[in-house]
Amino acid sequence: AETGLNDPPPSKKAAPPVCCPEVYTTPPPQPAERKPGQLSAKQVSQFFTEGYVLVKNLFSPEELQPVRDAVEELVDDLAERMHKAGKITDTHKNAGLFKRLTLLNKDFPGAAVILHKQGKLPQAFRDLWSHERLLNIMEQFIGPEIAGHPIWNLRTKTPRNEEVTVPWHQDNAYLSTDALGTLQPTAWIPLLDTTKDNGCMQVVRGGHRKGITAIHVCCVGGTWYVELPVDEMENTLGCDLKNDVVTCEVPFGGVLFLNNAIPHRSLENTTDQIRWSLDLRWQHPDKPCGFEGIKDVIPMRSAKNPDVKPDWAGFESVDRTATQQKQMNNEAGAADEFDTTIQGPWMLRWEIVNHNKHTKSVLGEGRSKIPIWTKA
Repeated sequence: AETGLNDPPPSKKAAPPVCCPEVYTTPPPQPAERKPGQLSAKQVSQFFTEGYVLVKNLFSPEELQPVRDAVEELVDDLAERMHKAGKITDTHKNAGLFKRLTLLNKDFPGAAVILHKQGKLPQAFRDLWSHERLLNIMEQFIGPEIAGHPIWNLRTKTPRNEEVTVPWHQDNAYLSTDALGTLQPTAWIPLLDTTKDNGCMQVVRGGHRKGITAIHVCCVGGTWYVELPVDEMENTLGCDLKNDVVTCEVPFGGVLFLNNAIPHRSLENTTDQIRWSLDLRWQHPDKPCGFEGIKDVIPMRSAKNPDVKPDWAGFESVDRTATQQKQMNNEAGAADEFDTTIQGPWMLRWEIVNHNKHTKSVLGEGRSKIPIWTKA
């Protein structure tokens, strides 16, 4: 085949982008006809200008009840497995959705982490992720070719628990550098009214506009989380933390949409109820997802191929957290259903300034077996 004068040598891979402001600030062409659930022009503009938009009452409580029911079933399954394995003596069967996991976590510290990393997609989760209204909104953000991102989470935010309180970060910090040029909108969907008291989200509006992933450090306290230092937000991203931090109290039925470059965090849950939420992500199916070699995207909608349907069985057949752990030299943790640690390649991307049980496997021999991610 002929090659052009400007083509890169076939043996070399193009360098990943280091700055992509247009990805996060420029909306795609909007649909010619308004579809159910789609946002107003003002709301779309806010998403690209400020990096987030809060949409109240996108779903009715009745529409989200199956998701609540599915979470209850997941908690029940975990309790029964822990009881059968002799990890706990009381399954707290009648404690209810907003109390039970707290009691299980007290009896077996790390139970909330086990459920968080489990990665099961009940039918109600699948239906929500591929819901017509959410996909219609994604079309406004990324265009008509839509896939689910491999990173999705059930947030098991038990009260006063460091392991479920996420510090300031950009989502891109958990991905490879190749993904900086891919817009990956998140829908943060709480399963109850969220307030500053029970651990709602905070964002730094406009912190995405430079299209840069600032320098993060790892790992915070006794967790696996990276953290975006205040001086990086101010000096590298140009954030005004006195005026631009927005506390996003999302009602039950509402959705907070974020992009993958905006700094955000969750506050501590100081109530006596669990703050359950789901975060779901999407992107263009042909662009880098930042988790290559671990798990792929799941196509959900295509204007080019209207017959596309999500392959849920194939997607769920890959255990994301177990694959991460294997690649980070924690084979034992990947095989143990009650392991309470989490590892991932972001631990290779950023400087580890605090070691704990989650980073232990990164220090061992055999690091050459780990896929190489670019250090910031």
